[in-house]
Amino acid sequence: MADRKIYDDRHTIAKRRGNGELRREVWVDASGKVTRYNLTYINHELHQGDNGRVVGYDNAHGFHHRHYFGRVEPVQFVSFDDIEDQFAHDWTALRRET
Repeated sequence: MADRKIYDDRHTIAKRRGNGELRREVWVDASGKVTRYNLTYINHELHQGDNGRVVGYDNAHGFHHRHYFGRVEPVQFVSFDDIEDQFAHDWTALRRET
């Protein structure tokens, strides 16, 4: 059975609150285990490369990794909840800086 996408969310952030878009995509297998994910903060005013992706976490290309202003680095995967926490920390820290 193919994985099923359970979240495909986009949230636009108003310019007065930092601008940009939050994107969340999550797929699960038949048992409900997260098999794929893509968590992204997009803001073309902060970063024009990587399709505007300022910070993001995903497990495409066979490994868990973080995108940050065009750089890609592997991340230790403990759980999907942990990855969501790391992403939330990163993008909210960026929002406070801008």
